[in-house]
Amino acid sequence: MATKPRNIFEEVNTTEKKAVTTGGIDAKGQGARKGIRAWLYVLFALVAVMIAVGGLTRLTDSGLSITEWNPVSGALPPMNAADWQVEFDKYRQIPEYQEQNKGMSLTEFQFIYWWEWGHRQLGRFIGVVWALGFLGFAITRNIPTGWTGKLLFIGALGGLQGAIGWWMVSSGLEAGMLDVASYRLATHLGLAFVIFGFIAWYILRLSRREADLLQARRLGNPTLAKWASVLVGLTFIQILLGALVAGIDAGRAFPQWPLMAGGFLPPDPFVLEPVWRNFFEDAGLVQFMHRMAGYVLFVFGIVVWLRARKSANAQTRFGFNMVLAMMVVQMLLGIVTVLYSAPWQIAIVHQFGAVVLWVLVLRARFLATYPLPQSVRGAA
Repeated sequence: MATKPRNIFEEVNTTEKKAVTTGGIDAKGQGARKGIRAWLYVLFALVAVMIAVGGLTRLTDSGLSITEWNPVSGALPPMNAADWQVEFDKYRQIPEYQEQNKGMSLTEFQFIYWWEWGHRQLGRFIGVVWALGFLGFAITRNIPTGWTGKLLFIGALGGLQGAIGWWMVSSGLEAGMLDVASYRLATHLGLAFVIFGFIAWYILRLSRREADLLQARRLGNPTLAKWASVLVGLTFIQILLGALVAGIDAGRAFPQWPLMAGGFLPPDPFVLEPVWRNFFEDAGLVQFMHRMAGYVLFVFGIVVWLRARKSANAQTRFGFNMVLAMMVVQMLLGIVTVLYSAPWQIAIVHQFGAVVLWVLVLRARFLATYPLPQSVRGAA
Protein backbone atom coordinates (compact mmCIF):
# COMPACT_ATOMS: atom_id res chain seq x y z
CA MET A 1 0.00 0.00 0.00
CA ALA A 2 1.44 3.32 -1.04
CA THR A 3 2.02 5.86 1.66
CA LYS A 4 0.58 9.29 1.33
CA PRO A 5 3.19 11.97 0.61
CA ARG A 6 3.76 14.22 3.64
CA ASN A 7 3.24 17.90 3.20
CA ILE A 8 6.38 19.80 4.11
CA PHE A 9 4.28 22.01 6.42
CA GLU A 10 2.74 19.04 8.26
CA GLU A 11 3.78 18.78 11.90
CA VAL A 12 5.72 15.72 12.90
CA ASN A 13 3.88 13.42 15.32
CA THR A 14 4.72 14.73 18.77
CA THR A 15 4.13 11.32 20.33
CA GLU A 16 7.31 10.02 18.75
CA LYS A 17 10.17 10.43 21.19
CA LYS A 18 13.84 10.03 20.55
CA ALA A 19 15.99 8.11 22.93
CA VAL A 20 18.16 10.47 24.87
CA THR A 21 21.52 9.36 26.17
CA THR A 22 22.54 11.08 29.36
CA GLY A 23 25.64 11.02 31.49
CA GLY A 24 26.25 8.54 34.28
CA ILE A 25 24.98 10.86 36.98
CA ASP A 26 21.83 11.91 35.17
CA ALA A 27 21.08 8.29 34.27
CA LYS A 28 20.57 7.54 37.94
CA GLY A 29 17.87 10.19 38.09
CA GLN A 30 17.66 13.50 39.84
CA GLY A 31 16.46 12.12 43.19
CA ALA A 32 19.91 11.54 44.66
CA ARG A 33 21.20 14.90 43.53
CA LYS A 34 18.20 16.68 45.03
CA GLY A 35 18.46 14.72 48.26
CA ILE A 36 22.18 15.34 48.63
CA ARG A 37 21.67 19.00 47.82
CA ALA A 38 19.03 19.27 50.56
CA TRP A 39 21.41 17.56 53.02
CA LEU A 40 24.19 19.98 52.04
CA TYR A 41 21.81 22.91 52.54
CA VAL A 42 21.30 21.72 56.13
CA LEU A 43 25.08 21.52 56.63
CA PHE A 44 25.42 24.94 54.98
CA ALA A 45 23.00 26.49 57.48
CA LEU A 46 24.60 24.71 60.43
CA VAL A 47 28.11 25.84 59.51
CA ALA A 48 26.85 29.42 59.10
CA VAL A 49 25.35 29.25 62.60
CA MET A 50 28.58 27.66 63.85
CA ILE A 51 30.64 30.59 62.57
CA ALA A 52 28.30 33.03 64.31
CA VAL A 53 28.32 31.06 67.57
CA GLY A 54 32.12 30.84 67.39
CA GLY A 55 32.29 34.60 66.99
CA LEU A 56 30.02 35.16 69.97
CA THR A 57 32.04 32.68 72.01
CA ARG A 58 35.14 34.76 71.35
CA LEU A 59 33.38 38.09 71.92
CA THR A 60 32.09 36.90 75.31
CA ASP A 61 35.57 35.59 76.28
CA SER A 62 34.11 32.12 76.73
CA GLY A 63 36.53 30.07 74.66
CA LEU A 64 38.83 29.02 77.52
CA SER A 65 36.11 28.08 80.01
CA ILE A 66 36.44 24.36 79.18
CA THR A 67 40.05 23.38 79.75
CA GLU A 68 39.93 19.81 78.38
CA TRP A 69 39.06 18.18 75.08
CA ASN A 70 36.87 15.13 75.50
CA PRO A 71 35.12 14.53 72.15
CA VAL A 72 32.75 11.90 73.57
CA SER A 73 32.37 12.39 77.33
CA GLY A 74 32.54 16.16 76.91
CA ALA A 75 29.12 16.06 75.26
CA LEU A 76 27.56 15.97 78.73
CA PRO A 77 27.66 19.21 80.73
CA PRO A 78 28.08 19.29 84.52
CA MET A 79 25.04 17.58 86.02
CA ASN A 80 25.18 18.75 89.63
CA ALA A 81 26.79 21.27 91.96
CA ALA A 82 29.82 19.07 92.56
CA ASP A 83 30.46 18.72 88.82
CA TRP A 84 30.20 22.48 88.37
CA GLN A 85 32.70 23.05 91.15
CA VAL A 86 35.16 20.65 89.53
CA GLU A 87 34.95 22.51 86.21
CA PHE A 88 35.25 25.88 87.94
CA ASP A 89 38.33 24.71 89.85
CA LYS A 90 39.98 23.67 86.59
CA TYR A 91 39.27 27.07 85.07
CA ARG A 92 40.73 28.82 88.10
CA GLN A 93 44.08 27.19 87.37
CA ILE A 94 44.61 28.89 84.01
CA PRO A 95 46.15 32.35 83.43
CA GLU A 96 42.93 33.89 82.09
CA TYR A 97 41.23 33.48 85.46
CA GLN A 98 44.26 34.31 87.59
CA GLU A 99 45.22 37.48 85.71
CA GLN A 100 41.94 38.67 84.21
CA ASN A 101 38.90 37.12 85.87
CA LYS A 102 40.05 36.55 89.44
CA GLY A 103 37.11 36.71 91.81
CA MET A 104 34.61 35.54 89.18
CA SER A 105 31.56 33.91 90.72
CA LEU A 106 30.33 30.45 89.85
CA THR A 107 27.28 31.98 88.16
CA GLU A 108 29.52 34.13 85.94
CA PHE A 109 31.60 31.09 85.12
CA GLN A 110 28.51 29.11 84.15
CA PHE A 111 27.59 31.82 81.65
CA ILE A 112 30.86 31.52 79.71
CA TYR A 113 30.91 27.74 80.14
CA TRP A 114 27.53 27.36 78.45
CA TRP A 115 28.72 29.42 75.47
CA GLU A 116 31.77 27.23 74.92
CA TRP A 117 29.85 24.03 75.60
CA GLY A 118 27.19 25.07 73.08
CA HIS A 119 29.90 25.85 70.54
CA ARG A 120 31.45 22.41 70.93
CA GLN A 121 28.06 20.69 71.03
CA LEU A 122 27.07 22.33 67.75
CA GLY A 123 30.30 21.01 66.24
CA ARG A 124 29.41 17.50 67.38
CA PHE A 125 25.90 17.86 65.97
CA ILE A 126 27.28 18.95 62.59
CA GLY A 127 29.51 15.88 62.59
CA VAL A 128 26.53 13.62 63.30
CA VAL A 129 24.45 15.25 60.54
CA TRP A 130 27.29 14.75 58.07
CA ALA A 131 27.89 11.11 59.12
CA LEU A 132 24.21 10.10 59.02
CA GLY A 133 23.68 11.77 55.67
CA PHE A 134 26.78 10.33 54.06
CA LEU A 135 26.18 6.81 55.36
CA GLY A 136 22.53 6.95 54.34
CA PHE A 137 23.32 7.94 50.76
CA ALA A 138 26.25 5.52 50.56
CA ILE A 139 24.35 2.50 51.88
CA THR A 140 21.44 3.11 49.50
CA ARG A 141 23.92 3.74 46.67
CA ASN A 142 22.43 7.10 45.89
CA ILE A 143 25.69 9.05 45.71
CA PRO A 144 26.18 10.21 42.10
CA THR A 145 29.23 9.08 40.20
CA GLY A 146 32.30 11.07 41.16
CA TRP A 147 30.81 12.55 44.34
CA THR A 148 31.86 10.06 47.02
CA GLY A 149 35.31 11.58 47.41
CA LYS A 150 33.90 15.12 47.49
CA LEU A 151 31.45 14.31 50.27
CA LEU A 152 34.09 12.40 52.25
CA PHE A 153 36.36 15.43 51.89
CA ILE A 154 33.77 17.60 53.65
CA GLY A 155 33.68 15.14 56.56
CA ALA A 156 37.47 14.97 56.75
CA LEU A 157 37.70 18.75 56.90
CA GLY A 158 35.12 18.75 59.68
CA GLY A 159 37.17 16.28 61.72
CA LEU A 160 40.31 18.34 61.12
CA GLN A 161 38.42 21.42 62.27
CA GLY A 162 37.68 19.80 65.62
CA ALA A 163 41.35 18.99 66.15
CA ILE A 164 42.42 22.52 65.16
CA GLY A 165 39.80 23.91 67.54
CA TRP A 166 41.49 22.17 70.46
CA TRP A 167 44.95 23.17 69.15
CA MET A 168 43.68 26.75 69.25
CA VAL A 169 42.17 26.49 72.75
CA SER A 170 45.25 24.79 74.19
CA SER A 171 47.37 27.80 73.25
CA GLY A 172 45.32 29.95 75.63
CA LEU A 173 45.98 27.59 78.54
CA GLU A 174 49.72 28.11 78.48
CA ALA A 175 51.58 30.30 80.97
CA GLY A 176 51.38 34.00 80.17
CA MET A 177 48.43 33.63 77.77
CA LEU A 178 45.14 35.38 78.42
CA ASP A 179 43.64 34.49 75.03
CA VAL A 180 44.24 31.94 72.33
CA ALA A 181 47.07 32.56 69.88
CA SER A 182 45.77 34.83 67.12
CA TYR A 183 47.34 32.82 64.30
CA ARG A 184 45.66 29.68 65.59
CA LEU A 185 42.34 31.49 65.73
CA ALA A 186 42.91 32.61 62.13
CA THR A 187 43.63 29.00 61.13
CA HIS A 188 40.46 27.80 62.86
CA LEU A 189 38.23 30.46 61.33
CA GLY A 190 39.92 30.15 57.94
CA LEU A 191 39.20 26.42 57.81
CA ALA A 192 35.57 27.11 58.76
CA PHE A 193 35.28 29.37 55.71
CA VAL A 194 36.99 26.75 53.54
CA ILE A 195 34.43 24.14 54.64
CA PHE A 196 31.62 26.63 54.12
CA GLY A 197 32.95 27.47 50.66
CA PHE A 198 33.17 23.86 49.51
CA ILE A 199 29.63 23.16 50.71
CA ALA A 200 28.36 26.24 48.86
CA TRP A 201 30.22 25.23 45.68
CA TYR A 202 28.87 21.68 45.82
CA ILE A 203 25.33 22.99 46.28
CA LEU A 204 25.76 25.14 43.19
CA ARG A 205 27.08 22.16 41.23
CA LEU A 206 24.24 19.91 42.32
CA SER A 207 21.63 22.52 41.47
CA ARG A 208 22.07 21.73 37.77
CA ARG A 209 22.50 18.53 35.79
CA GLU A 210 26.01 17.56 34.76
CA ALA A 211 24.97 17.72 31.12
CA ASP A 212 23.74 21.28 31.65
CA LEU A 213 26.99 22.24 33.36
CA LEU A 214 29.03 20.86 30.48
CA GLN A 215 26.96 22.89 28.05
CA ALA A 216 27.16 26.00 30.21
CA ARG A 217 30.94 25.74 30.48
CA ARG A 218 31.22 26.10 26.73
CA LEU A 219 29.43 29.45 27.07
CA GLY A 220 31.42 30.54 30.11
CA ASN A 221 33.86 33.43 30.36
CA PRO A 222 37.26 31.94 31.32
CA THR A 223 38.92 35.35 31.61
CA LEU A 224 36.26 36.67 33.98
CA ALA A 225 36.47 33.42 35.95
CA LYS A 226 40.23 33.96 36.43
CA TRP A 227 39.64 37.47 37.69
CA ALA A 228 36.97 36.13 40.01
CA SER A 229 39.41 33.48 41.28
CA VAL A 230 41.81 36.24 42.33
CA LEU A 231 38.88 37.98 44.02
CA VAL A 232 38.16 34.76 45.94
CA GLY A 233 41.78 34.66 47.11
CA LEU A 234 41.83 38.30 48.22
CA THR A 235 38.55 37.85 50.06
CA PHE A 236 39.95 34.86 51.92
CA ILE A 237 43.10 36.78 52.89
CA GLN A 238 40.93 39.59 54.26
CA ILE A 239 38.93 37.07 56.29
CA LEU A 240 42.15 35.69 57.81
CA LEU A 241 43.34 39.20 58.67
CA GLY A 242 39.96 39.86 60.28
CA ALA A 243 40.52 36.78 62.43
CA LEU A 244 43.90 38.16 63.53
CA VAL A 245 42.18 41.42 64.48
CA ALA A 246 39.58 39.51 66.48
CA GLY A 247 42.20 37.32 68.14
CA ILE A 248 43.90 40.24 69.91
CA ASP A 249 40.92 42.63 70.05
CA ALA A 250 42.78 44.94 67.68
CA GLY A 251 39.50 46.44 66.49
CA ARG A 252 39.26 48.34 69.78
CA ALA A 253 42.77 49.80 69.63
CA PHE A 254 42.31 52.82 67.32
CA PRO A 255 38.69 54.00 67.15
CA GLN A 256 39.36 56.51 64.36
CA TRP A 257 38.99 56.46 60.60
CA PRO A 258 40.56 56.96 58.09
CA LEU A 259 43.67 57.80 60.16
CA MET A 260 45.09 55.88 63.10
CA ALA A 261 46.03 58.06 66.10
CA GLY A 262 46.27 61.02 63.73
CA GLY A 263 48.57 59.34 61.22
CA PHE A 264 48.48 56.97 58.29
CA LEU A 265 50.51 54.35 60.17
CA PRO A 266 49.81 53.43 63.80
CA PRO A 267 52.43 54.62 66.28
CA ASP A 268 55.36 52.25 67.00
CA PRO A 269 54.24 49.38 64.77
CA PHE A 270 57.44 47.33 65.20
CA VAL A 271 58.26 47.46 68.90
CA LEU A 272 57.94 43.73 69.60
CA GLU A 273 60.88 41.36 69.27
CA PRO A 274 61.41 39.40 67.15
CA VAL A 275 59.93 41.56 64.37
CA TRP A 276 57.58 38.88 63.01
CA ARG A 277 55.55 38.99 66.25
CA ASN A 278 54.28 42.45 65.36
CA PHE A 279 52.35 41.06 62.39
CA PHE A 280 50.36 38.84 64.76
CA GLU A 281 50.43 40.56 68.14
CA ASP A 282 50.71 44.33 67.66
CA ALA A 283 47.14 45.69 67.69
CA GLY A 284 47.97 48.75 65.62
CA LEU A 285 49.85 46.91 62.89
CA VAL A 286 47.30 44.09 62.68
CA GLN A 287 44.43 46.55 62.35
CA PHE A 288 46.43 48.52 59.78
CA MET A 289 46.96 45.39 57.67
CA HIS A 290 43.24 44.61 57.85
CA ARG A 291 42.38 48.13 56.71
CA MET A 292 44.86 48.12 53.82
CA ALA A 293 43.77 44.68 52.64
CA GLY A 294 40.18 45.91 52.74
CA TYR A 295 41.04 48.83 50.46
CA VAL A 296 42.87 46.55 48.03
CA LEU A 297 39.96 44.10 48.00
CA PHE A 298 37.44 46.89 47.42
CA VAL A 299 39.39 48.45 44.53
CA PHE A 300 40.01 45.08 42.92
CA GLY A 301 36.32 44.24 43.37
CA ILE A 302 35.41 47.34 41.38
CA VAL A 303 37.85 46.31 38.62
CA VAL A 304 36.29 42.84 38.41
CA TRP A 305 32.79 44.33 38.48
CA LEU A 306 33.64 46.60 35.53
CA ARG A 307 34.85 43.58 33.57
CA ALA A 308 31.74 41.62 34.53
CA ARG A 309 29.53 44.40 33.14
CA LYS A 310 30.69 43.36 29.69
CA SER A 311 29.33 39.85 30.16
CA ALA A 312 26.57 38.90 27.73
CA ASN A 313 24.77 36.99 30.48
CA ALA A 314 22.36 39.02 32.63
CA GLN A 315 22.51 36.62 35.60
CA THR A 316 26.31 36.72 35.62
CA ARG A 317 26.26 40.52 35.60
CA PHE A 318 23.75 40.52 38.45
CA GLY A 319 25.89 38.08 40.42
CA PHE A 320 28.83 40.50 40.34
CA ASN A 321 26.49 43.41 41.11
CA MET A 322 25.57 41.64 44.34
CA VAL A 323 29.25 41.16 45.18
CA LEU A 324 30.00 44.86 44.79
CA ALA A 325 26.92 45.86 46.79
CA MET A 326 27.93 43.54 49.64
CA MET A 327 31.48 44.89 49.54
CA VAL A 328 30.13 48.39 50.11
CA VAL A 329 27.99 47.17 53.01
CA GLN A 330 30.87 45.21 54.53
CA MET A 331 33.28 48.13 54.31
CA LEU A 332 30.76 50.43 56.00
CA LEU A 333 30.24 47.83 58.72
CA GLY A 334 33.99 47.63 59.22
CA ILE A 335 34.30 51.40 59.61
CA VAL A 336 31.41 51.53 62.08
CA THR A 337 32.93 48.62 64.03
CA VAL A 338 36.21 50.52 64.39
CA LEU A 339 34.60 53.86 65.26
CA TYR A 340 32.57 52.28 68.06
CA SER A 341 35.52 50.20 69.37
CA ALA A 342 34.10 46.88 68.16
CA PRO A 343 31.11 46.26 70.47
CA TRP A 344 29.99 42.66 70.16
CA GLN A 345 26.63 43.58 68.59
CA ILE A 346 28.32 45.32 65.64
CA ALA A 347 31.34 43.01 65.49
CA ILE A 348 29.19 39.91 65.04
CA VAL A 349 27.22 41.59 62.23
CA HIS A 350 30.52 42.46 60.56
CA GLN A 351 31.65 38.84 60.84
CA PHE A 352 28.37 37.57 59.41
CA GLY A 353 28.80 40.08 56.58
CA ALA A 354 32.04 38.29 55.74
CA VAL A 355 30.07 35.03 55.47
CA VAL A 356 27.58 36.60 53.05
CA LEU A 357 30.33 38.21 50.97
CA TRP A 358 32.26 34.92 50.80
CA VAL A 359 29.24 33.06 49.41
CA LEU A 360 28.42 35.82 46.91
CA VAL A 361 31.99 35.92 45.59
CA LEU A 362 32.00 32.14 45.14
CA ARG A 363 28.61 32.27 43.41
CA ALA A 364 29.84 35.01 41.04
CA ARG A 365 32.89 32.87 40.25
CA PHE A 366 30.58 29.94 39.56
CA LEU A 367 28.36 31.97 37.23
CA ALA A 368 31.37 33.21 35.30
CA THR A 369 32.31 29.58 34.64
CA TYR A 370 28.81 28.11 34.31
CA PRO A 371 26.47 30.90 33.14
CA LEU A 372 22.77 30.29 33.46
CA PRO A 373 20.81 29.86 30.22
CA GLN A 374 18.98 32.94 29.02
CA SER A 375 16.86 34.13 26.15
CA VAL A 376 18.18 36.42 23.46
CA ARG A 377 16.42 39.31 25.21
CA GLY A 378 18.52 38.77 28.32
CA ALA A 379 21.80 39.21 26.48
CA ALA A 380 23.64 42.50 26.65
